[in-house]
Amino acid sequence: MRKLISVLLAFALLPVGAAQAQKPSEIRGWTLLSNNDAGDDRTIAAAKDYKINHVQLSHDIVHHLRQLKESPDRRARTNRLTDLAHASGIKEVAVWDHALYSLTYYPAEYRTGPGGTIDLDNPAFWEWFKNDYRAMLDLAPKIDSVVLTFIETGARIERQHSTRLKTAQEKIAYLIDQIASVIDERGLLLYLRTFAYFPEEMDNVLKAIDLVQNQRVRVMAKAQPHDFFLTHPIDVTVPRVKRPVLIEYDATGEYNGQGKIAGAFVADHADRLRHYRKLPNVIGYVARTDRFQDSQIVGTPTEVNLYALSKAPSKSNSQIYLEFSAKKYGIAAAPRVARALSRSTEIVTSVLYTLGNNSGDHSRLNYDPYCPGYHRSVSGKWIDPPVEFVGHGVDKRYHYWIDVVNHLAPPHCKLDPILRNETPYVLDNGWVTPGNLMEPSYLADVVTEKDYGVRLAQESLADIECVRALLKPSDYAQLKAYFERTVLTARLHRSIAKAYFGYRLYIKTPSAELARTIWAGLDESKQVADAIRTYPSPPGKGESDWVSDAGRADTYYQRISEGWDTYGNIKVPRP
Repeated sequence: MRKLISVLLAFALLPVGAAQAQKPSEIRGWTLLSNNDAGDDRTIAAAKDYKINHVQLSHDIVHHLRQLKESPDRRARTNRLTDLAHASGIKEVAVWDHALYSLTYYPAEYRTGPGGTIDLDNPAFWEWFKNDYRAMLDLAPKIDSVVLTFIETGARIERQHSTRLKTAQEKIAYLIDQIASVIDERGLLLYLRTFAYFPEEMDNVLKAIDLVQNQRVRVMAKAQPHDFFLTHPIDVTVPRVKRPVLIEYDATGEYNGQGKIAGAFVADHADRLRHYRKLPNVIGYVARTDRFQDSQIVGTPTEVNLYALSKAPSKSNSQIYLEFSAKKYGIAAAPRVARALSRSTEIVTSVLYTLGNNSGDHSRLNYDPYCPGYHRSVSGKWIDPPVEFVGHGVDKRYHYWIDVVNHLAPPHCKLDPILRNETPYVLDNGWVTPGNLMEPSYLADVVTEKDYGVRLAQESLADIECVRALLKPSDYAQLKAYFERTVLTARLHRSIAKAYFGYRLYIKTPSAELARTIWAGLDESKQVADAIRTYPSPPGKGESDWVSDAGRADTYYQRISEGWDTYGNIKVPRP
């Protein structure tokens, strides 16, 4: 039997589309976010197997160049990792920066504009600025490039004073050219991140980049518009960029479990990469490999996302799952392991998403009061018309705004200024209207979807149990914990979704039947929260602490059973 499996796998793993193989000059990059030295070292050590030729150091290593001056630890870590990457055969090491910094960083003599803003027309400011940039670069003398964000910064350049630079785009472009001039002095490369919260803002960013004079400047765009959501489409603005573009992927899953639960999103990574690499201005990819602390995905089942990016040009998605599983867990166990991993997208989009909207706060349990899932992160912002098909046992076509947001959003989220600022048409068209509009049919669909996620998670865990005898003990323990955490997460979200959305309906039309539904959710949440707190194999910590969701579940239990001040202190007595 093992021989037959080996023959079938060998046949299945034959390469396809040889003409689509990796190009020698293509950038194949990883981004390290964590200040965990052991984890960073393991990640760099694994880079050779993936033919990585580009590494970015960001976030908790260096997020702003000023940190090289202010933190000896950050400076030492940045230089150590730069040397380690180069010694490992990685040609290009980039560090992140954001400009401008907070206003107080800049000397008061240059903050002479209205309201204490910087006077951009003062040549002395720009001379000081470039000298400061040179001094910061001196502290990391062996880096090869800088990745610059000019959105989400301390002092937005477009809000500073100038009579010469008439528009926001002109101010952004001028700032970029000043930085690029210093970058050029050292023969380094500069990448511009095209981050934006809504389509009009993205349009302004691209117009600003069009005004940049320096022709050596490159661009780095996310594989999704705005942020890394599984329901977001491709970024259709990439072909508009008249410069080389590097595509950024999130292999860890900032909003999708952060590698702690089923997070093998092969199609999401591979299909997007196949699309982008057909564009003539795309020069390669770079993928995030952790989400802070000890959340590195190298050496875990979630590493399959990195494998998917490296193999997408020559392998199908099913081949990627099989080949990764065979290499990491052995040929005999590979079919079942691959099947378990391949359910990840369906599991996560029915557990951490609710009817198509991401309802997790950076993978945390937080349906309310967290609002971005009901305005800023809605995939319908980037889809025209904003309509989706929800499978997961629901099998309905929903309008993102009229149906999903309008009925699921807490009333206070509908009043959040972000909704008006970023998507005014939603309110102008009457797609989202005030009040608590939860309805029985939506509660039924939410519960159906969460049940679906629990069932798939249990099926994946069962697949691992089926091949226990074919796995090394350490591999079995890793996979078992991975999918047990997935089952617990799915059950916790189901219980709280049932209780929370049931509560939203109960405060409108209380009934004994609703109370039974709510308490079924609350009682299950207590059981699952206790199981999470005492679980013997918790994942590594990062931005999202998996165990802390148990405490969040307790908060919902208390609010709903004892009275929630946001909703008039109405409590649901146990039936």
